[in-house]
Amino acid sequence: MPLIPQSDEDYLEDRAFDYELKKVENEVYLILRQWPFPEAYTPRAADVLIRILPGYPLSPLDMFWTSPDVKLVNGAWPQAADVHENHAGQVWQRWSRHTQEWRAGIDNLRTFITAIKMEINRGL
Repeated sequence: MPLIPQSDEDYLEDRAFDYELKKVENEVYLILRQWPFPEAYTPRAADVLIRILPGYPLSPLDMFWTSPDVKLVNGAWPQAADVHENHAGQVWQRWSRHTQEWRAGIDNLRTFITAIKMEINRGL
């Protein structure tokens, strides 16, 4: 049984993401390695964790996590990103960003990763 839908895995491969999938109890962790961050942040690259909960893709993806910590260049935490959580034996910085509307059967990893890119590019 695949950990994520084949269409999501095809998307990750087509976009040449360096990624890892981990099964942890009833969740799947997608780790995107060395995600590039714009000039507003330091460091300029970090791993990004997406937790895929049971029920996906009908149920929404929510929030994302980074490691190492990512801060604004002025040393401040990004908005709603000052909490840390342990996932799969590693401490991750939580970015509390919530899906406003999840369109079951339409939205997927492609739309969620696009939302993450847009949020990070805001530089807040």
